[in-house]
Amino acid sequence: MYQTLKNLNAVQQVGVMFTIVFGLLLLASLGLFLLSMREHDDAHSEQAHQDRLADLGDLLRTSWLLIFVFWLAWLAGDVTRLVLFALGSFFALREFLTLSPTRRGDHRGLVLAFFVVLPCQYVLVGTEHFNLFTVFIPVYVFLALPVASALANDPTRFLERNAKLQWGIMVCIYGMSHVPALLLLNFPKYNQKNAFLVLFLVLVVQTCMVTQHLVARKMLHPPAAPQISRSFTWHSWSCGMAAGSLLGALLAGITPFVPGQAFALSFVACAAGSLGHLVMKALKRDRGIPIWRGATKGVTGAGGMLDRIDSLCFAAPVFFHSARWYFGL
Repeated sequence: MYQTLKNLNAVQQVGVMFTIVFGLLLLASLGLFLLSMREHDDAHSEQAHQDRLADLGDLLRTSWLLIFVFWLAWLAGDVTRLVLFALGSFFALREFLTLSPTRRGDHRGLVLAFFVVLPCQYVLVGTEHFNLFTVFIPVYVFLALPVASALANDPTRFLERNAKLQWGIMVCIYGMSHVPALLLLNFPKYNQKNAFLVLFLVLVVQTCMVTQHLVARKMLHPPAAPQISRSFTWHSWSCGMAAGSLLGALLAGITPFVPGQAFALSFVACAAGSLGHLVMKALKRDRGIPIWRGATKGVTGAGGMLDRIDSLCFAAPVFFHSARWYFGL
């Protein structure tokens, strides 16, 4: 499979991946539809069945969304790509902060986050200032935002408020901005194919997450952190890691990596994405919410975007810097 994919040109690779990926998603959607037609006489069994369908539906919608991100990245121009990902960061950060209480003293920091930090980060990506782009938020913004907050003269829960804002910026802006940054890495003999790195990352991380969820549902093992997630077990996590990493090795033909490199990079991306998802669950438990968009409807207009991209936001920086360090880019 590796040599077959390597020998295809970019257009042929797109055709093959389109057929495989969208074919599998369509089959999964059909399977979910057929399951939804199944009825149970017992009310308790029917409710459990509907809950399982809801979980599977969320996973499937997430998969459709993330694969759609790849096609946008492939079809759009460089500026359009950056704008699309920047809008994704904007809505995700808005979602994160809407469900976190703020005070008047936070307004300066919020304005800086949305209208200064976010566009500056994506401008640095678009201009390929990778050295500055990687430290702009962790160093300069980390120092600047508390200063703006201190000048607002509101010391009440100062540390908690600034930590919340810093977390939102790191996950929603810093993490997400590494996805379009993959499109600008200059791998030798890999011209005009960098969109496949986005597809590669999305596929391996989402495969890891879906496998982990399905295994946890089918095989009941003690959860590793029951107060945070009842579905996260070391057994299901191991199965998800194995599935994502093996898929990465099989898809090495659409990347600049050989199978061993693809396996290793998939492993670190899956580890970062799955454990990052667990961290985001801990943040939701702290806020007392089951999902970022609220129990019944989206509270920000983003439709629960952060629930769908949180693992990608954690995986992208690790994948980006691992590849850049290993290949000396």
